[in-house]
Order: sequence, then C-alpha cells, then structure tokens
Amino acid sequence: VDDLTHAGDKTSTTVTMDFGRITINDEVVLYLFGTPGQERFWFLWDELAAGALGGVVLADTRRLDRCFPAVDFFERRRIPFVVALNAFDGVQAHGTGRVRAALHVAPDTPVVVCDARERESCK
Repeated sequence: VDDLTHAGDKTSTTVTMDFGRITINDEVVLYLFGTPGQERFWFLWDELAAGALGGVVLADTRRLDRCFPAVDFFERRRIPFVVALNAFDGVQAHGTGRVRAALHVAPDTPVVVCDARERESCK
C-alpha cells in the first residue's frame, strides 16, 4: 500500500510504466519512459537509464522528500536531469529556488513548474 500522507484528497496511486515517443524533427526522436517512484520499482531504473541522455524528476512539493532517491540516482550516474514541479490545479506550494535548495541540486540543473495532467504545460 502506498503512503498517501500529504496527498490531499487523493485516495489511490497509479502504478504502471508509461512509454511515449515524440518526434522533434526528421533527425531527432525522443523516447520517454515513465517509471513509478516507489522503492519496489527501482530495479527498472537501471535498465532504463542505460544509454539515457537525460531524465526528469517529477516533484510533488507536498511530498518533496520522495524526490531524493531519484535526484541521487541521476547524480550518481552523471545523467543530466530536470526537476519538474507538479503544480496541481495551478497551486505551487514552494518556488523553484526553495525547491532547488531543499533538493540540493546543482545550479545548472533546470527546475521548472508544470501540471503533469496538462499536455501543453508539460511541453
């Protein structure tokens, strides 16, 4: 059972692996793999990171402590990554600067705001 503490009215989690393909232009195609963040799925991360050009850590500022394993994963492997703050319903509990400081990410690591449920916001 997943811990939903500090998750508001959320009563369940979606646990699956997602895959997406985005064609940027004729020469660049981006493959995206979404993995669950729960510890029991960490075995997937090593397989998917092989050959990866970068990663995205999707952060819920209500449960920011859950991001540390993902940040550590990318930093240890020297895989570039971006931290995306998921602002549900336009609510951003903490600014990008505060989150950057809390996660101790490098100054050149992008920290951006999005609503993961909205396609345009994620672009």
